[in-house]
Amino acid sequence: MLHKSIRKRFLLQLLLALATLIFVFSSILYFYIEESIYDEKQNELITYAKNIVNNKAVFQLENTTPESFAYINIGITYLKEDQLGMKFYHTIDHKHHIMTLIYPYKSQEKSYIKITKDITTTVTLLNKILNYIFLINIIGFLLVVLYAITLSKMLVSPIEVLTSKLANMNENLIKPINIDELPLEFKELGETINHLISRLQNFVKYQKELFIGTAHELKTPLAVIKLKNQVTLIKKRDADEYIEAIKTTNKTVDEMNIIVSNILTIGRQEGAQLEKPVEFDVISFLKQKANDFKLLAENDNKTLKMDFTPDGYMVKLQKTLLNQIVQNFLQNALKFTPTGKTVTLKSSEDDYGLLIEVIDEGCGIAEDIDLFAPFKRQGNKSGVGLGLFLAKSAAEAIGAKISLQNRKDGIKGTIARLQLNSKLSCILPKK
Repeated sequence: MLHKSIRKRFLLQLLLALATLIFVFSSILYFYIEESIYDEKQNELITYAKNIVNNKAVFQLENTTPESFAYINIGITYLKEDQLGMKFYHTIDHKHHIMTLIYPYKSQEKSYIKITKDITTTVTLLNKILNYIFLINIIGFLLVVLYAITLSKMLVSPIEVLTSKLANMNENLIKPINIDELPLEFKELGETINHLISRLQNFVKYQKELFIGTAHELKTPLAVIKLKNQVTLIKKRDADEYIEAIKTTNKTVDEMNIIVSNILTIGRQEGAQLEKPVEFDVISFLKQKANDFKLLAENDNKTLKMDFTPDGYMVKLQKTLLNQIVQNFLQNALKFTPTGKTVTLKSSEDDYGLLIEVIDEGCGIAEDIDLFAPFKRQGNKSGVGLGLFLAKSAAEAIGAKISLQNRKDGIKGTIARLQLNSKLSCILPKK
């Protein structure tokens, strides 16, 4: 398969277009000059003929130059056949160009005025003009070639810069592109690339932390199992003690299974990122999720409130990923909110798009800790610490922003925010 160069294709198209433009313009210019000069010579001969017919002087001294008298022959000719009006002829006689006018004189005698003029100098002048135009075209075409090469290089230069920077990157040398150095037309492309680079940086960072954290999280229960078995094997024990040791081992194995299950969830989420986006109403989706979790909240003697605006908001994205984010927010909020307290799920519009918030009345968070990193946990609640990591990854996949912060309204608790990009969505009219 042949690889086509954008620059070469653009260069050829530009050269062809400009060369055609030069050729057409030069041709029009030459033919205009030629017709103008010939028209002037013909009008000159017609004037002479009219003066003869009207018994005037052939040459009007105030309107003629010495050159006008040269190479002119005037005579009377008789034609047997009827000739309609005047006629012009252009002949060549021994390399001399002769212009001839046959002009009606006395119709009864079928006589005509015959005026001939040697226009060799005029034809020579036109040939020189044609040569000059041809020379100018060659020089102009060379300048066009230089201009096309410079222009194509200038237009392709930003792409070459981007290609060069991206080609030299690896997982250890991933740096954002300086958008200020790019032309305005490439700014959006640069921002998109920087967004992808940011995602790659986070992916590499979190993948390393995930592998290290997984090894650490699995190492601890394995060490517990080994130590417990060693203690059990030191001496003979009765059946109840063996049963207790096996229960402890099974409990530790269950903890390991939870870790493995969460790691598998990460793999499934990466597959969900490749799903085809679907169009759906986010507000209807949030109402459904709220109704599902409302029963869980009531079962724990907690309250789940809802506050949704606007009435409808259409988006096109992977619904599975949005579900993971909202579900994680609600699970964490209900987990850390004490009995009798309230969790609020709300939506509203902001400058970025649609803002989804889950507000709880729990213990709050330490904002200096990156809770989106794998295996980061806070509080005394059970959990592996991969939920927010999955939510962060899902948000980046759908082009959304995600954040956590403590409440600023005087009530202790946390606000989990998800901002959906308005470029991928639109508001539904009120019903």
